[in-house]
Amino acid sequence: MSDTVLFIAEAGVNHNGSREMALKLVDTAADSGADFVKFQTFNAASLASPSAPKAAYQARQTGGDESQLAMLKRLQLSVEDHEVIITHCAQRGIGFLSTPFDPESLALLTKTFGLKRLKIGSGDLTTAPLLLDIARTGAQIILSTGMATLGEVEEALGVLAFGMTAPAETAPCRAAFAEALTNVAVWSLLRTRVILLHCTTEYPAAIEDANLRAMDTLAAAFGLSVGYSDHTEGTAISLAAVARGACVIEKHFTLDRSLPGPDHATSLEPKELAGLVRDIRRVTAALGSGLKQPSAAERANRPVARKSLVAARALPAGHVLAVEDVALMRPGIGRPPIDYWVTLGERTMRSYVEGEAFDS
Repeated sequence: MSDTVLFIAEAGVNHNGSREMALKLVDTAADSGADFVKFQTFNAASLASPSAPKAAYQARQTGGDESQLAMLKRLQLSVEDHEVIITHCAQRGIGFLSTPFDPESLALLTKTFGLKRLKIGSGDLTTAPLLLDIARTGAQIILSTGMATLGEVEEALGVLAFGMTAPAETAPCRAAFAEALTNVAVWSLLRTRVILLHCTTEYPAAIEDANLRAMDTLAAAFGLSVGYSDHTEGTAISLAAVARGACVIEKHFTLDRSLPGPDHATSLEPKELAGLVRDIRRVTAALGSGLKQPSAAERANRPVARKSLVAARALPAGHVLAVEDVALMRPGIGRPPIDYWVTLGERTMRSYVEGEAFDS
């Protein structure tokens, strides 16, 4: 288990297409203590067709008359926006992270801006050509697994493994992806470059759909580090995921939940975000080493809380100890209670006053 949890403050499209709002989101994430602030990088025309409907939660928040494409065009960040945001992240000491949705956006992030870490959204877990391009960049990959079966996750890892190891002239295909995973060495590479995020793709996700035990299933199946992308309301499930071993937590946030837009209503506000980061650090600290041994503070308390074998009454030297002569009382500075049965029948080497601890 990692000693630290990587926290990704998911700004997503909660900037509403405004550079000024995006910069305020960076400030909020930095002030909260998050490790990364994450945006989404896409070309709307490449991402959604004119006939693509909005998701139900998007329609609830933004209305059903507008197409998904029209909504995305309003939320798209320009190249110049990215440059300003990335510069501001560096100034504020917080990492910039983004999810590319198309090859053009991937090239922008990795070639133009030199990102070494990428987040892949759940919706693209099955977009094999994009996964292949991402694997070939050499970037660290955080892969969300919402909506996926275990078999689909394995297939996605096969694409990534192929992209990381196969010569450029090797033709990609399902058989080649599966074959890539049979190489034992490739799993060591995947462990160094890929983190899986368990996720429930619904906004908000119902508590009963969180299924945090799926994190254990992913870890057992693939031997990779596993985190959690939290779409539930509030912060409790994120904290539970950390306690269960998540090495990454991703959570949406906004400047104001009442703002118009598809994701604001289910996002954390600034004080809640800061509280979640603080509490995650506390939970992480509380996890400890796993060794069952007394802490330094506990060692100091042992004599106060534990008991010793003491004289139940005044006893002369040479007295043979019987049940009525021995009591168990605090402090625990003398002979331990585990010696009770051995003590019975012993002869005292000196006299004792009532309540005095027996010599060891």
